[in-house]
Amino acid sequence: MKIEDRIMGNYQNATASKSTGKTGADKSRTSNQDQIRDLVITAMFIALTYVFTAFVNVRLPIAANGGLIHLGNVPLFIGAIVFGKKTGAICGGVGMGLFDLLSGWTAWAPFTLVIVGLMGFAVGVITEKHEGFGWNALAIAVACIIKVVGYYIAEGFIYGNWIAPAASIPGNLIQIGVAAVLVLIIVQRLRVIARRMNLCTR
Repeated sequence: MKIEDRIMGNYQNATASKSTGKTGADKSRTSNQDQIRDLVITAMFIALTYVFTAFVNVRLPIAANGGLIHLGNVPLFIGAIVFGKKTGAICGGVGMGLFDLLSGWTAWAPFTLVIVGLMGFAVGVITEKHEGFGWNALAIAVACIIKVVGYYIAEGFIYGNWIAPAASIPGNLIQIGVAAVLVLIIVQRLRVIARRMNLCTR
């Protein structure tokens, strides 16, 4: 009876392994592939954020200390909504921080790393479990608040003036507004495409 029980137990274990379709080695291989995929996607969005910040921009003469309107927020928001808070935080903070370091805005780099990183993280958190135009718009609105408040404080510290930074607020609002329009039009379609290609599980 004990031998029969043992045989039956081995048969059930083998059947369970077949039903799951994956062995331990398969799971480990899949996990490694997922990590490589996420790394490549995040690196790509860091590059896109830098490029859209560095080469698609307009300097504002109305800002006392020089304002900058750019489209770097477009890949930032897309990365956060489609691929999650981790991708959003890293591509935003590193991509735009790299721009500051390489473009003569060095003093801003630490602030950008934190502020834009928080923007990407917030967008990713909000859209992680909620989909649709309304939730995407809400996430971008939260990011806008983080940007306006964050850079107002940063500029106050950098220049020692808490009045002049107000001149940068219109530029920041325009910057996020333009990005929001572009992102809200295409991001849900991109999310569907990414799922079909097994690029994300969100």
